[in-house]
Amino acid sequence: MALDLFSPATLGAIALKNRIVMAPLTRNRAAEGGVPQAMNVTYYEQRATAGLIVTEATPISPMAHGYPALPGIYTDAQVAGWRKVTDAVHAKGGKIVIQLWHVGRISHPSLLPNEALPVAPSAIKPAGKAFTYQGLVDFVTPRALDANELPAIVQDYVHATECAIAAGFDGVEVHAANGYLLDQFLRDGTNHRQDAYGGTVENRMRLLLEVVQAVVDTVGADKVGVRLSPVNPFNDMKDSQPQITFNAVAQALNRFNLAYLHVVEGGIHGGGEAEPFDFVAMRKLFKGAYMANLGYDKARGNAVIASGHADCVAYGVPFIANPDLVARFATDAPLNAADANTFYGGSEQGYTDYPFLA
Repeated sequence: MALDLFSPATLGAIALKNRIVMAPLTRNRAAEGGVPQAMNVTYYEQRATAGLIVTEATPISPMAHGYPALPGIYTDAQVAGWRKVTDAVHAKGGKIVIQLWHVGRISHPSLLPNEALPVAPSAIKPAGKAFTYQGLVDFVTPRALDANELPAIVQDYVHATECAIAAGFDGVEVHAANGYLLDQFLRDGTNHRQDAYGGTVENRMRLLLEVVQAVVDTVGADKVGVRLSPVNPFNDMKDSQPQITFNAVAQALNRFNLAYLHVVEGGIHGGGEAEPFDFVAMRKLFKGAYMANLGYDKARGNAVIASGHADCVAYGVPFIANPDLVARFATDAPLNAADANTFYGGSEQGYTDYPFLA
């Protein structure tokens, strides 16, 4: 029988009741100190019928922040807040992994300890505006990281992974997509380094591979996923040879026997036109489970699973507006429309008040 979105699946150590994944979605609704609060628990609990929930991107350290009201995963209070989320999701029979995030240059001194400059592989200012507590302000030129600072960042990922284990997550996803720190190292538009972390593709992927190795050593490869976005131009990103770069990254990740590879198959957030890219070719190079993401509906999701291109499909905006997306897909019920005005920040409105099927 052909597989489809409703077939069970196994991603490493994580058993899924279906192949419909809730994609990571930044919502800017954490309490002070980056602590998940009661409405965050409700929001994730409502969506526990997904085969897997990937949380909103979650900073691994104070220097990893780049937006207001983000939850973190590096303090005891944050761990306790997230534990309420994981307990609620598990009580509903769901599975949940946390997405580990360092924004790199996509930040602003007002969001960082002691008004520090954001850090990046190279001191290249991104086009566009930073989203701060004071509103939209120009990005600043980041500070280029010294090579001797990178081991401490790797350790921040380790500490965040240990916190995730303590918080009861089923696994972790290393965020190496969408123009944030690890993606900034991968792509040559943002990485102009002349040392062992710049230049060749092998050098540019070095930090990602060090992070993944350290995270795998902490929690086990069968509980680790990685997210990539080879041609997403969001956050002023580009690469001169994305196919060569990301084919090499996909092959290099095979050494870890990861739970999954999660790929944004194009451009998101209106960052401009994505360059042509052969995702089928890249997927064939990766030997493990593959999670497809970007603009999928039920029909396309079923098609890529039946064809073997993807093992599961991640849905973003549909899960914002449809906490019961799985039931709606199962019955071909109409979907609620999402209100973009309430995506980022605010109250329960546009967060936990979307209607379920009667």
